[in-house]
Amino acid sequence: MTTRKTKRKGPTFLRDDQVDLSTTDQRLLDTRGDSDWVHTDPWRVLRIQAEFVEGFGALAELGPAIAVFGSARTRRDDPYYAKGTEIGSRLVEAGYAVITGGGPGAMEAANKGAAEAGGVSVGLGIELPFEDGVNEYVNVGVNFRYFFARKTMFVKYSQGFIVLPGGLGTFDELFEALTLAQTQKVTSFPVVLVGVEYWSGLLSWLRDTVLADGKISEADLDALKVTDDVAEAVALMGAAR
Repeated sequence: MTTRKTKRKGPTFLRDDQVDLSTTDQRLLDTRGDSDWVHTDPWRVLRIQAEFVEGFGALAELGPAIAVFGSARTRRDDPYYAKGTEIGSRLVEAGYAVITGGGPGAMEAANKGAAEAGGVSVGLGIELPFEDGVNEYVNVGVNFRYFFARKTMFVKYSQGFIVLPGGLGTFDELFEALTLAQTQKVTSFPVVLVGVEYWSGLLSWLRDTVLADGKISEADLDALKVTDDVAEAVALMGAAR
């Protein structure tokens, strides 16, 4: 069977020749061209508003939840995929819903663990040119056009973050959470990195370069925990209650 090219744009999906290569965020942020944006941007506000309303409506009664982040490129035979599955399962056992970006890899692993444990497995998808919506283990899904609307949902409805090895998207989510905690936009918000070997270089740089140069404080680093123990990672989320 030939795999059909598919792209999701919010609640809409496109297939075959209808798939475009740009994203809604890209068109919003791209300032090149004539002044037509003066007439179109005010209308975008309504679409942005709709994304917030849809997200708030879907998640308002979710209850305690933890966001799990990690690479979409994590293979199913990767040890961290197994850890992600265990994290999802243990979070459900501890009374939490599990929120991920809804994609493949580490996100799929956490959603799988949560769903198979009988819990609420949330996927907050995003329109991208190279991903096809949410994974099959999501049982509550919302697809977004705009990153900033999606990020608001992660922070508003999560009481903490567990972060598996990942790339630029994972770093973005990690440092945004740390920044919100540092600036006291959120309180009692634990962030735990799973994977001592993977994260040790970053932590060393933060301590030996960024902290040493006075760009962050010791308290900023103390807010960040790292472990290889899934049970410990889940227990540390207890600070969010």
